[in-house]
Amino acid sequence: MPVKSFRPLTPSTRYVTIADFSDITKTKPEKSLVFIRKKTGGRNHFGRVTSRGIGGGHKQKIRTVDFKRNKHGIEATVTAIEYDPRRTARLALLQYDDGEKAYIIAPVGLSVGAKLMSGPTAAPEIGNSLPLKIVPIGVPIHCLELTPGGGAQMVRTAGGSATLMSRDEGYAQIRLPSGEIRKIHEDCYATLGQVGNVTHENVILGKAGRNRHRGIHPLSRAVAKNPVDHPMGGGAGKTSGGGHPVTPWGVITKGYKTRVKRKYSNQFILVRRDGRPMKLK
Repeated sequence: MPVKSFRPLTPSTRYVTIADFSDITKTKPEKSLVFIRKKTGGRNHFGRVTSRGIGGGHKQKIRTVDFKRNKHGIEATVTAIEYDPRRTARLALLQYDDGEKAYIIAPVGLSVGAKLMSGPTAAPEIGNSLPLKIVPIGVPIHCLELTPGGGAQMVRTAGGSATLMSRDEGYAQIRLPSGEIRKIHEDCYATLGQVGNVTHENVILGKAGRNRHRGIHPLSRAVAKNPVDHPMGGGAGKTSGGGHPVTPWGVITKGYKTRVKRKYSNQFILVRRDGRPMKLK
């Protein structure tokens, strides 16, 4: 799917690029698979702001996506490729032979009319969901489960794909898009293929208004504030306060480690994202 650019007739069109949506075959979502959730504006039930930078945005209908794919052995037909305003990937609308409809993440190469199936008897083809113990080695996969039957949790963004490297002692070794190599139980399901809308990374917002349309509210820079409002505020001229970057409440931001050292899932990570082997303590 190509990305469209514009002649620079205005200051904003000089930089803006958008997707051309040529792969979309249906403009309105399936009514039975959507619901509306009221926007919070970053406020809790007391009306107090608890999440800064949230506000406005276009109204969005939430699509119910089937991440479990637990209708095993029942063939489904792809009836439409749709846009989802809340995610980068496209959605494929499935019509099962028993009449039920469901949304799934649309992989690259999936088109209207394709036949899909999930379960251990499904063929190793693009869009089919299979347990890792029967997925061919070296095939790109997406929508991976972390626990058997828990539903897809990893590799769901546009253009993402993981690789099944090997299987040993009931676990499959998976290379994730981040470079991390992780062990996942071979009874977990994964969908074959690469997530669609690969050129999403080439889309440039180009102007502040497009961020507002997405519901992202602007924030003032810390160094532009007064000392009473932020630890990094004040000073003659531009300065970061002379200390480590912190939040308005004094909590360190950059370089602050957020992962628990003795996290249970550490035992399943073989190689970290930065290429270093995982050290178990």
